[in-house]
Amino acid sequence: MRTFLDTSVLIASSDADHPHQAASIGYLASASPATTACAAHTLAEFYSVLSRLPGGKRVRPELAAALVVQIAERMTVVPLTAEDYIAAISACAAAGQSGAMVYDALLIACARRWSADRIVTWNLRHFRSIALDMADRIFEPEGHPVHQP
Repeated sequence: MRTFLDTSVLIASSDADHPHQAASIGYLASASPATTACAAHTLAEFYSVLSRLPGGKRVRPELAAALVVQIAERMTVVPLTAEDYIAAISACAAAGQSGAMVYDALLIACARRWSADRIVTWNLRHFRSIALDMADRIFEPEGHPVHQP
């Protein structure tokens, strides 16, 4: 089973105070490059969020960068080409989707490129609305097994 993780799952798994940490952490803990992937863009998003968390939860930049390296070592990191970006943006425009939906569309493009069997996200509604043809493969972490042989 090839599982693609959204940034929201990685953020939740890395924050002990996050309400979704318990449901998310197993995906990161069991990740391997053969079974788990994330988008190259996710590495930047993950760093950005962790290094700007409010209050005392903010992670020092050097620690956030080290966590990014650990994520990259634990899973396949899927890049996109300029053509992939243009196709995702064009698809959003054609569907009347605007704003930040394009970032989810880029993550879906990565999941497609990697031929993911399942996409795990805390942004279920957005992901399913972008990828109607993949809706049956898009899940929230709760209630789903981490990895099946």
